[in-house]
Amino acid sequence: MDQKNFLFCSLDAALIGDIAWQVHKEGHDVRYYIESEGDQEIADGFVPKTDDWEAEVDWADVIIFDDIWVGSDVGTGKIARELREEGHAVVGGTPNTDRLEEDRGYAMEILEQNEVNTVEHHEFTDFDAAIEHVQENPNPYVIKPLGEVQNVKRLLYVGRESDGGDVIDVLRAYEKAWGHRMKGFQLQRRVEGVEVAVCGFFNGDRFVEPINFNFEHKKLFPGNIGPQTGEMGTSMFWSGRNHLFCETLGKLESWLAEEGYVGSIDVNCIVNERGIYPLEFTPRFGYPTITLQEESFESSTGQFFDDLAHGNDPNLQVHEGYQIAMRVVLPPFPFDDDKTYDENTRNAAVVFETDDGGPPPGVHIEDAKNVEGQWRVAGGNGMPIVVTGKGDTMHAAREQAYDRIDDIVMPNMYYRDDIGERWIEGDGDRLQAWGYLGPADS
Repeated sequence: MDQKNFLFCSLDAALIGDIAWQVHKEGHDVRYYIESEGDQEIADGFVPKTDDWEAEVDWADVIIFDDIWVGSDVGTGKIARELREEGHAVVGGTPNTDRLEEDRGYAMEILEQNEVNTVEHHEFTDFDAAIEHVQENPNPYVIKPLGEVQNVKRLLYVGRESDGGDVIDVLRAYEKAWGHRMKGFQLQRRVEGVEVAVCGFFNGDRFVEPINFNFEHKKLFPGNIGPQTGEMGTSMFWSGRNHLFCETLGKLESWLAEEGYVGSIDVNCIVNERGIYPLEFTPRFGYPTITLQEESFESSTGQFFDDLAHGNDPNLQVHEGYQIAMRVVLPPFPFDDDKTYDENTRNAAVVFETDDGGPPPGVHIEDAKNVEGQWRVAGGNGMPIVVTGKGDTMHAAREQAYDRIDDIVMPNMYYRDDIGERWIEGDGDRLQAWGYLGPADS
């Protein structure tokens, strides 16, 4: 394709640096804007920057927003819609698609309006009312905060006790510690099964194929224990419009077209032999999901986003097997502790034990910068890199990714060593046996 101008915008935290870097490496002109002062060094030395994204709008052939947040407020969907109305090619949401993530009750309404099965759920703004509900309807529940505080991932709580006693205890604790910030929360009935996310790229009119199916690993430690994080790693594969897609995102195709949505949209589900139960939306790129998706692209990344933003079919070519990615992190991740970060992590070097001293294939940046050829930790979160692997089987993808980690040296680094194991240990067999990966009419 001809050289194009790409403007990447992080109107809150810096998230999209790696994709900007990949597009830049393809020979396109790239400018990257980061609003957060503490993140502005992220991707330095990898990607050209701008300190005024609005001044670059007319320069850009394609504008890409990486999240729904503008600081502490939801708002990129409104900006993206206005820019599209002015004639710009934009990858970004709309006010209503932003709301899918911010307002979980609204998200369930949209699913139900489009005849998608949903799990039992209730929204509350009062802790006493929620506790009374659990007492009157004893079951295990999942607590999901609403609004800005939902970004504190450690507040999501998955109940374990059949009578909901632990959920009541957690609600009482949250009221004391977070009641002043939680504008509300949702209680979802806990459902057992395989957790899988259905992810599609939408071009303003329809989903482009193939469809992505991914498996998130949100807990800090192997075995899915420990505190919640944004994400520690992801495994995935690509497929056509199978039964799982057609019963979830496929039913929203007309609604998304009416909205004029452009970009990635993901619905996380619990699936069992009785049905599919959507839990929550990600109406934007997921992280590090988009990094792994891009790693599996076998056609041009720049061409893909240019076609997507212009309403075309990108004819996306992807790796046909399985893919995994894991975050390699440093203290105090996933917690905020400036002293620990300063002592252990700030400006730390990322060293590669390869023949040429450069990164192995499949290593991507997250919170990193390049200082005269030396990769260093940037920002303040302790998430410098993402390591990926691909293979004909999930086992082969795991082997490649973890072999690559062996060539990386960062004192105090840690990561999960079980990404992809759930698929190997039975999740894949169960999804196949229940018929969800077959044709839509199976």
